Amino acid sequence: MNVAGGTFDVERIRARFPLLARQVHGKPLIYFDNANTAQKPAAVIEAVDRFYRNSNANVARAVHTLGDEATTAYEASRDALARFVNASSRDEIVLTSGTTQAINLVAYSHALPRLQPGDSILLTQMEHHANIVPWQLVCERSGATIKVAPINETGELIIERFIELLTPEVKLAAVAHVSNVLGTINPVATLARECRKRGIPLLVDGSQAAPHLDIDLRALGCDFYTLTGHKLFGPTGTGMLWARRELLEAMPPFFGGGEMIREVRFEGTTFADPPHRFEAGTPNIAGFAGLKVALDFLDELGQEPVFAHERDLLAHLADALARLPGIRIFGQAASKVPVVSFLLDGAHAHDVATLLDHEGIAVRSGHHCAHPLMQFYGVPATLRASLAFYNTHEEIDAFVAAIKRVRKLLG
Repeated sequence: MNVAGGTFDVERIRARFPLLARQVHGKPLIYFDNANTAQKPAAVIEAVDRFYRNSNANVARAVHTLGDEATTAYEASRDALARFVNASSRDEIVLTSGTTQAINLVAYSHALPRLQPGDSILLTQMEHHANIVPWQLVCERSGATIKVAPINETGELIIERFIELLTPEVKLAAVAHVSNVLGTINPVATLARECRKRGIPLLVDGSQAAPHLDIDLRALGCDFYTLTGHKLFGPTGTGMLWARRELLEAMPPFFGGGEMIREVRFEGTTFADPPHRFEAGTPNIAGFAGLKVALDFLDELGQEPVFAHERDLLAHLADALARLPGIRIFGQAASKVPVVSFLLDGAHAHDVATLLDHEGIAVRSGHHCAHPLMQFYGVPATLRASLAFYNTHEEIDAFVAAIKRVRKLLG
């Protein structure tokens, strides 16, 4: 995203998101579940609709006009993603259904062929299940094991322990750029530098970082980076794996099928070069047409106004919640995005979320696909309020007032 000047007009921006105008249970919607999925601007919705109405065809399989338009739209998303993350080449961008597929691709195509009994993969205590389970599966098949770098009570990775755990048997490290539960921003450039010193590839789950941070892969220095389109105000079923070109070239295909080949004979198959080697079958073409428009929309808004507004929202939310009696906030990292997890004393997270829904307020309750993190804090679930640039101070104030009413209802 390029930096844009001018005043950040949140009401003008909100008007471009159709769903934000609806009501829930007769109340204006307050959408505080952006870490789960973000809402879509009208331009993205229209791009998906326009593709199916005007250009619906398959990619790279026809010379007719519709096929050319579909391929152009699909490949334009690859170009936009390469710019968004400052990749060295568009050929380092593998288009996926999301972060889960991207991490599984690395697990089975890069890690599994290299793992042996006695090897390890290093994770952190704050990982999403999508950055845990694939590694467990390949470790079970290879005889390797999982090592876990701890966090402290404030929800920050203990960097010294992470570095100490980078021992010779570690063949890959994987870490969230931003915690989906705590909002903690991990120092990826530092972790990547320490991994690189030891020849250990580092995968970064960027699902929660991409909507809130400037992603510059050349500066970060990691080896794999993943993100999910639907958290970036784009359609579901879209995402990206970025990897260093030399790593992609050494990886065999994970999925087999059409359009990832040069030639197929019954005696054997010659595969296409990366990234198409990893894009078997018919992709979510309309979704990627929409994702390209979402990235254009973010570029239009500009990083600095968006990030400044989000920092202001986080400060207001954190201060307002801290003033409430009987509330426990999880994660007080010095560096974080506008995501706050909390509990009310004596109230179950699901009960509170259900009552807030009747106030028109959407927050997430549960384990947030982060069971090990819940176990660390000794709770089965939390409430999570996760904000985006289209949220407002007034919504935060209404949210806090609703919590006070919920507290009275629950006694």
